[in-house]
Amino acid sequence: MAAAFFNQQADPRRALALSAGTQPAAHVHPEVLEVMREVGVDLVSVRPRPLTRELAESASLLVTMGCGEACPAVPGLATEDWAVPDPKDAPMAEVRRVRDEVQRRVAGLLVAHGWAREMASSR
Repeated sequence: MAAAFFNQQADPRRALALSAGTQPAAHVHPEVLEVMREVGVDLVSVRPRPLTRELAESASLLVTMGCGEACPAVPGLATEDWAVPDPKDAPMAEVRRVRDEVQRRVAGLLVAHGWAREMASSR
């Protein structure tokens, strides 16, 4: 969810998000597909991948969601941990709350780092 929102709203010349997990599933969970589709984001072609040390080393910021010690430690890499519940097998109302929380956090991250897309001025 976070990478999809990030890449949808970020200026691609400034930043790109990649999604990975310490214990990735074989596919995006159906409840996540559904709630993201509700806000116009199609994740059907997304395939979860493992968060490796090499992948983390290529990042300028690592945003984690509760992986703790399972996350690779990269000296000097800026990190943020978002305490967001795992939506797997949660009731749809909870999955929507998680989606909305992730979207809010991504928007704040984009503003804080100056990575948001420039909005076209209306005349």
